[in-house]
Amino acid sequence: MNLYQRTLFFLSLLMFSCMAQAGAMESLESFVKDVRKSRAIFSQIMLDKNAEIIQEANGTMLFERPGKFRWDYEKPYEQLIIGDGETVWFYDIDLNQVTVRKLDIAIGSSPAALLAGENAIEANFDLDEIGLQGELEWLEAKPRIKEGSFESVRLGFTQTGSLKKVILHDSFGQTTVIIFSNIEKNPYLEPELFKFTPPKNSDVISD
Repeated sequence: MNLYQRTLFFLSLLMFSCMAQAGAMESLESFVKDVRKSRAIFSQIMLDKNAEIIQEANGTMLFERPGKFRWDYEKPYEQLIIGDGETVWFYDIDLNQVTVRKLDIAIGSSPAALLAGENAIEANFDLDEIGLQGELEWLEAKPRIKEGSFESVRLGFTQTGSLKKVILHDSFGQTTVIIFSNIEKNPYLEPELFKFTPPKNSDVISD
């Protein structure tokens, strides 16, 4: 599972600024109902099966339901992922290479489909409220339809209902952790942020 695929998985899990004093399940349900847009800073690490760090990244994220998102990777390499509601654009700035996919093909039945559509979470995932561990309330989600290498994801909410941490496990024994900060709920987002035109002389690949 590459960096782009993991990012698409996480797009469904950006549950920012939910119900005050809510448990993890209530926070998740509140997000689906109330949060239409969000913006945040993220840091991301990938661990191998021995818990050794094999990749680190950070940047900013924007999202607008249904189906629009922008994920800017700033370090260690500049990369950009934009979903405009119909198409997903993956832009590797260093390589000047653009990969294009249809939105439904790119996200399939992965967790990202939760953000792209309006389907009930319970229809696609088995949910288990783990409870309070440290300062976070935890919820685990497992896909009912197994697709790709995605096994399960844990969501850690603050006691005021904001998503702080996401932990994704795959079938290869790898773990990806994302920590969010500077989270905004339903901010004004310029429409142009979710549009993309391949740069001149870029190598464009359609999958």
